[in-house]
Amino acid sequence: MIAYLREALIVLLANRTRTILTLTGLVIGVMAVISIQVLGAGMAGAVGGILGSYSDASFSVFPNGRQADFTRAALRIDEINRAADVVPNVVEAEPMGSLTRRISYRSHHARLRVAAESDSRFFTSPIRLGNPFTRDDIERAAHVCLVSADAAAKLGLGDDAVGQSLRLGERRCTISAVLAPAKSGILPTIIQGDVFIPYTTYERDYLQGQTVFGARFRVGDVSQLPQTESRMVTYLQTLKHGRAQYQTFDRKTLAGAIDGIFSALTFIVAIIGAVSLVVAGIGILNIMLVSVAERTREIGIRKAIGATRFQILLQFFIEALMLSSIGCAIGLVLGLLIGGLVDQFGIVNISGVVPAIPWVRATAIAVGFATIVTLLFGTYPAYRAARLDPIEALRYE
Repeated sequence: MIAYLREALIVLLANRTRTILTLTGLVIGVMAVISIQVLGAGMAGAVGGILGSYSDASFSVFPNGRQADFTRAALRIDEINRAADVVPNVVEAEPMGSLTRRISYRSHHARLRVAAESDSRFFTSPIRLGNPFTRDDIERAAHVCLVSADAAAKLGLGDDAVGQSLRLGERRCTISAVLAPAKSGILPTIIQGDVFIPYTTYERDYLQGQTVFGARFRVGDVSQLPQTESRMVTYLQTLKHGRAQYQTFDRKTLAGAIDGIFSALTFIVAIIGAVSLVVAGIGILNIMLVSVAERTREIGIRKAIGATRFQILLQFFIEALMLSSIGCAIGLVLGLLIGGLVDQFGIVNISGVVPAIPWVRATAIAVGFATIVTLLFGTYPAYRAARLDPIEALRYE
């Protein structure tokens, strides 16, 4: 076997240019597929980072967008509170939504979003300075607020911000805490808000009896979350006499949906990348057929001195195997390198999560491609060489 490997290496090195050109397509194909797999794993890990600050013990309810009359699903504050009292396992409820206001702190001004929050926070971004709301703050609808890290930077809040006054439009509130930066720069901007006030204050000062189109609920037993969501939807639809439709989302289901989308996209793009592997395989088939044609007389001499068909087949099969193995190995290394670099300098900066590189899966893909390419495109040239008639081969010029 060592002799076959040595001979195959000598043949490949003797035709360097042809070997390199043949390997190029295989390297590019494997590199593309591996890097896509690495990026797919990175994006899947990023989902957890993007949704990392959303509490596992909470869910949100909002109208189903497919219903004919969207306004029928609007909820009053008393309906939200009643649902929290009636549906088992729900321990707290608050209206969902935010309002954009001009926020002022000393000489700094910015238009930021004001959102409702409770003492048992629905979002779990850690606090850098100060303390969260107390139950007393919620019950008396106090004028206090939590400020996100992004809003604190825009307003120029320093380490002495706790206890200072912040102006929210026409109202003022006392800064109770400044949050630390979240794992992701996406979630706070899209789902959360910039300045958080007690939901009771939000109801009194901003809603003023108006309806809302969403609510958040916190549960006591996380294991019963799906059942609680189903009961909540059923209760709200009954409350609206079946004329409104609702849907829910929580961290787990939303992460699963996003992960599924990324997985599907990764699969589709990987299939496209695999097309180049077919082209590379055809290149290997072509180069091996040329090699057989060039070495026809050599094959005839080997058979004349006693070489069997199996030995001739094994010789050319090993050449194809070595060619595909080298290409897949180089493609594996480059794919992991490119995917890892994009993960490190792109996805990690967005999600705040360092994803694990799928070494085993990537290696399995590379080995699988090397095997498939060898079997599909290397077997026929080897079989053709083994079937050559030694007399005709010796007469070949």
